[in-house]
Amino acid sequence: MNTEIESRLFIDGQFADAADGAQFDSLAPACGTLICRVAAAGVADIDRAVAAARKAFDLGVWRHATLQHRKQVLFQLAQLVEAQAEQLAQLESLDTGKPIRDARAVDIVGSVQMIRWFAESVDKLYDEIAPTQASVVAQIRRVPLGVVAAVTPWNFPLLTALTKIIPALAIGNSVVLKPSELAPLSCLYLARLSVLAGLPAGVLNVVPGSGEVAGAALGLHADVDALLFTGSTATGKRFMQYSGASNLKKVSLECGGKSANIVLNDCLDIDKAVAATANGIFFNAGQICNAGSRLILQRGIAPVFKQKLIAQMTQFFPGDPAESTTVLGSMISVAHADKVRAMIAEAQEQGAVVLAPLPAWNAPPQLDAAAWVLPTLLDQVENHMRIAQEEVFGPVLAIIEVDHVDEAIAIANDSQYGLAAAIWTADMRLAHLAQQALHVGFVWINSVRAGHIATPFGGVKQSGSGRDKSLHAFDNVSYLKTSWHDYS
Repeated sequence: MNTEIESRLFIDGQFADAADGAQFDSLAPACGTLICRVAAAGVADIDRAVAAARKAFDLGVWRHATLQHRKQVLFQLAQLVEAQAEQLAQLESLDTGKPIRDARAVDIVGSVQMIRWFAESVDKLYDEIAPTQASVVAQIRRVPLGVVAAVTPWNFPLLTALTKIIPALAIGNSVVLKPSELAPLSCLYLARLSVLAGLPAGVLNVVPGSGEVAGAALGLHADVDALLFTGSTATGKRFMQYSGASNLKKVSLECGGKSANIVLNDCLDIDKAVAATANGIFFNAGQICNAGSRLILQRGIAPVFKQKLIAQMTQFFPGDPAESTTVLGSMISVAHADKVRAMIAEAQEQGAVVLAPLPAWNAPPQLDAAAWVLPTLLDQVENHMRIAQEEVFGPVLAIIEVDHVDEAIAIANDSQYGLAAAIWTADMRLAHLAQQALHVGFVWINSVRAGHIATPFGGVKQSGSGRDKSLHAFDNVSYLKTSWHDYS
C-alpha cells in the first residue's frame, strides 16, 4: 500500500514518541508480518494527553465555538475521511485481517456517515423549560462534561472510535482516544486528518498503548470526566472499579454479548432468515459483539433450516483479505484463533456435534492459515455449555432446539449478557409479547444485526450501560444543568 503509516502518539496537535521511547509491534494478522513499530503510551504520556485536553477545554477554543463552526470542522473531517477512503480501508484490512471489501463498504462508509450524522445533529438539541410557578423560569441545558476518554476495540477500529468520539467532540468536549494496541493505525491516521480539518490542538489526542498501562491510567485519572468503552465485560468491570477508586467519572460501557436468534415454525421467509443468520455470525469472522451466536430453533423448522444453513455457510470462503473477492478474513491473531478452536473442541467434548464441517483450507504461502477459523455450526448444544454461555468472538454458531416459544425466550434470557436478540415469526402479536419478555437492549423482529445510526445501541446486565448511536449518545458525554431564575 502507498499510504504513509503514522505510528507515533498524537498529543496537543503534534505527533511524538512516547516519553520513555516505548514501542510495540503492530502485526498484520493475516500473515503475521510486522507492519511497523508503534509508540506505546505510558502513564506520563496519558498525563500529557489529559493535560492537553483539559487546557483546550478550559480555554474554550472548541467548546465556546459556535455550533455552526463545530459542524463545519466535523463536516470537513468527514470529507477528508471520504477522500482518503481507500487508504483507510487498506489500513483497516492490513491491521485487522478483515476483507478489504468489508473495510471499504462497512467500516469507512459507516465512518463517514457517523461523522456527518452527529455533526448535523448537534444543533438539533434543544434546551428545556420545566413547568414551575409563574414567577420562575427553570432552564435545563445539556452541557459538555469536559475531558472524555474513549477506549476502543480492534474489530471495527475506526468506526467504533468515531461512534464514541464524534458525539463528544460535537457537543464541545475534548477527547483522549486510546485505540486497541492490536489495531491502532487507522485512528492515528484520523488524528492527521483532524489537523487538516481544523480541529484545535488538544481537542483530540490519540494515545495507543496497552490496556494494563494506558487504559488503566485513563480509567484512574482524576482529570478525566467520562470514560467510554467498548470491549470485554471483564475490562468493563475494571473501568467501573477505576471510576470508584478515582473521581467517580461517568462510565459508559458496551461490553460482551451472546445474542439469541430465535426462529419459530411460522417463520415467514426461511431463506431470508437463513441468509441473515449466516451473515449475523460469520460476517467479520464472527468478531462482533452483537453477533447472533446462539441459534434457537423450534423443532418443526429445524431440519430444513439447518440444511439451508449448511449451504449458506459455504459462501463465506476464506482468502487473502487484500483481494476484493474474499469474504472471510483472518482472526485478529493466531492466539485468538487458538482460543476459538479450543472452545469448539471443548463443546465437542461436552456433546456438541460439528454439523457438516468445511474442508480444510489450503492457504496461499503468503498467509498464515493458523489465523483463520472456518465457519462452524455446532449442533445439539445445551444452553448450560460454555459455548452457549460465553462470548466466543469467532465464526461459531451454537444451535439449540426447543419445542415452544416460552422455552426459547427462557433460554435466550438465561445468559449473563443482555445486548441483543432476534425472533422470526409471522405472528406479530407473539413478536410484540416476545420483545417485551426478552431482557436485552435491542430486539430484531424478522431480521438479525440490522440497525441505523438513529437507533440507540447498547445492552443490559453484563453487556454494559449507556447507549451508542442516536441522540442518546449525547447522554454519555454531557450532563444536565438546571438554572433556576426567580423573578418574584
